[in-house]
Amino acid sequence: MKPSHSPLVLGAVLVLVWQAPTLIRGSSTVDAGRSTQTDKSESPPLTDFRNIAAESGLIRSFPNGGVESKTYIVETTGSGIAFLDYDNDGFLDIFVVSGPGGSNRLYHNDQKGHFIDVTGQMGLEHSGWGQGVCAGDYDNDGFVDLFVTYWGQNILYHNVGGRRFEDVTMQVGLSQDRTRYNTGCAFVDYDRDGNLDLFVANYLRFDFSASPKPGQNPYCWYRGLPVACGPRGLPFETNLLYRNTGKGTFVDVSQASGISKAHQNYSLGVLTGDFNNDGWPDIYVACDRTASLLYVNQHNGQFTEEALLRGVALDEEGNALSGMGVAAGDYDADSWLDIFRTNFSDEHVSLYHNRRDGAFDDATLPAGLGGSTSFVSWGAGFFDFDNDGWTDLFWVSGHIFPEVERLKTDIHYRDHPILYRNTGNGNFVNLSALAGPAFEERHSSRGAAFGDYDNDGSVEIVINNQNEPPSLLKLSHQPQGNWIILRLEGTRSNRSAIGTRVRVATGDRVQSDEVRSGGSYLSQNDLRLHFGLGKAAVIDRLEINWPSGAHEVQTRLPVNRMLTLREPMGH
Repeated sequence: MKPSHSPLVLGAVLVLVWQAPTLIRGSSTVDAGRSTQTDKSESPPLTDFRNIAAESGLIRSFPNGGVESKTYIVETTGSGIAFLDYDNDGFLDIFVVSGPGGSNRLYHNDQKGHFIDVTGQMGLEHSGWGQGVCAGDYDNDGFVDLFVTYWGQNILYHNVGGRRFEDVTMQVGLSQDRTRYNTGCAFVDYDRDGNLDLFVANYLRFDFSASPKPGQNPYCWYRGLPVACGPRGLPFETNLLYRNTGKGTFVDVSQASGISKAHQNYSLGVLTGDFNNDGWPDIYVACDRTASLLYVNQHNGQFTEEALLRGVALDEEGNALSGMGVAAGDYDADSWLDIFRTNFSDEHVSLYHNRRDGAFDDATLPAGLGGSTSFVSWGAGFFDFDNDGWTDLFWVSGHIFPEVERLKTDIHYRDHPILYRNTGNGNFVNLSALAGPAFEERHSSRGAAFGDYDNDGSVEIVINNQNEPPSLLKLSHQPQGNWIILRLEGTRSNRSAIGTRVRVATGDRVQSDEVRSGGSYLSQNDLRLHFGLGKAAVIDRLEINWPSGAHEVQTRLPVNRMLTLREPMGH
């Protein structure tokens, strides 16, 4: 179903109403007035995720180094994946990052449940050690652009009216003076001037000719097996920040901003968010085998690194873990963003609870997330799969060494995804064994992105698997709870509305989230915001804090809709 061309105008905000379409599976439609959400005290709702990638057209494999063994670390880190609407037709498309031997791929959503490969006609064919992807409208022309990171030279693709992409890397000032191992990235308007800047994490310094081979030093062994070396023993690299001049170019401000002062970290996943609620975006970086980083925005173009001070650098025992993917969400509905991070096997995942002052406590064990430590985990996200109004947790796994299969232990190269349901009292319950056949499949997964590609109110997950086709996870039934999807558009703020904070109040429950670029593991989620609403038949109050400083409130909004909200032009 296509969006109406007759917008409703509510106050100063342009609102386009999207009526929920008929479900692909089943014959029911979403009724805006129903209230059938299961109460939290009752049994968990039916959860049945299916991998529908093949029937949706995602059948091409994406190479990422060796299949049976890997010689170099660059083969192990894998690649990200993205949900984005590149042509503004209201439906999410998919971009998949590839390693050498293949090309990155763009798949167009045909609005009928299928994805069509449009890579060649859109000018996006490229081979190399692709790592991450992030999206944002850097020139504010109304079409989302793509940034892809590499071991080697990154690429900025400018979206030309949704008809093609152009590589503008060199002319905009994003060329690099040496080969870098670029990983996570995010567009972020750190100075709030209305133009999207760009943060790029760097893993380490790597050279094929200089890197030791498996078994050649103590960092090239795992449980008695000779394996790809690193990251320990390999040189550190610094992270990068590029400021958007507003004239179509970027300037490297890594040193001037304080970003490059942190120089002893193996950086991977990137997460932006206003973690201290001061109205300015901060940057969190998940780091491998070293302390993770939290760059706190000082409002003057500079950042200070405060992860240790704020409790998000290490685990509860003071150990540096092997951080991979990272996500933000207000899991306890207190209007402060919490942080979730995935780690290596023999380590549990990390949940950092915001104390409501921008400092955090390690809540992993109290929240019930200290279970199996046999997984090497990567892409992750908070999302409300059952639309009950409490954001749940999902992450993917897969070891870095194919050789571990020889050990015949509980550690596997290919593993199944993990789903934890938020019980609404600060705890999570593992539903993986009950979540459907998609959770029985085993892959060596890396990037994961979240978005409602068919606009039915239920969030899907697309996953980049090493040397296999992607997975596309979809519920086989419609969740019982009501929902809302918010598409935000900046005017004085950046056009993509990245950094905008939204609070949704229904009864005595207040949920909050931000529009962000990047996140998960080297991936890009839908830029629209999805909120499950449980039994609520109306949104009592919607508050929006735009990066420009504008604040607005809408009341009594309908549910089971997609609303496009445009920033008011006035002061």
